[in-house]
Amino acid sequence: MVPGKPEWGGLARKGALRATHDERRAREDAAGRPPRHEDLDGEEAAREARRAQRVKRAEELRDEARVAVERANTGRARTVRPPRAGARAPLDRPPIPPRRARQEDETQALHRLFGPTDARKHLRELRAAAGAFEAERHGEAAKLLRPVVELAPEVPEVRELYGLVLYRLGRYREAAKQLEEFRVLAASTDQNPVLADCYRALGRWADVEALWQELTEVSPGPDLVTEGRIVMAGALADQGDLRGAVRLLEKGWKRPPRPRDHHLRRAYALADLYEQSGDVPRARALFGWIVTKEPGFVDADRRLANLR
Repeated sequence: MVPGKPEWGGLARKGALRATHDERRAREDAAGRPPRHEDLDGEEAAREARRAQRVKRAEELRDEARVAVERANTGRARTVRPPRAGARAPLDRPPIPPRRARQEDETQALHRLFGPTDARKHLRELRAAAGAFEAERHGEAAKLLRPVVELAPEVPEVRELYGLVLYRLGRYREAAKQLEEFRVLAASTDQNPVLADCYRALGRWADVEALWQELTEVSPGPDLVTEGRIVMAGALADQGDLRGAVRLLEKGWKRPPRPRDHHLRRAYALADLYEQSGDVPRARALFGWIVTKEPGFVDADRRLANLR
């Protein structure tokens, strides 16, 4: 994986592009037409497609969290900003409500909000924005999404995509606002690592910690918890607490015989912190393990060569 260049293929299947699978059915349903017999096979195929997409979506949304990891640990000078006396307390954010099965996707939501004609227009804008995001044309994506967010602020996928676009543009305060809304609307911690990294960039350490604690309580899965752990460790290091950052990444860490991607990312972040703290032997050993298990992972081979 190239530093700063995550794998964006999954983003083509994000919520905004799901509109292409079932727009005709949603349009006809919104118009009140009962399904014809010949539509039933297509209906079932559309339902199967949506089920398959939901299974994939959890992993696909992790792509942007990987950007937070790379931003935290790959090839950037660390700015130490110790916490100030009287630093801002974390936001009084509402707890995530219990997750309920959604009765509609964003295609159906837009049809309900705007009717068939305007909904088709906004769906085209969402598809174009998601395509621009995937192609890393983030300014274009933001321009396309802004009016849709203003018109349909209660659709979580719209908030989520706009927040990720703003994050990639480095507009962290605005991105945090959108991702906070997504968190509540979707009853989801899927973007907590990215949201925490927004606050990390703003030096709002208490919010980084609060979002990390929420992840540990919800425990949405080892890969997502790992992303949050790495961002939290990066925030500690940013404040000059390298020892605390190392402790956080070392806690419960073991080298698995068949590591998955999140194991490698955690190992890379820990090796980076070992090097920063002057523990060159441990950094060398851990970078070496990464190279053995996954040659070409980020820039671990180069980091290892520089330590020899």
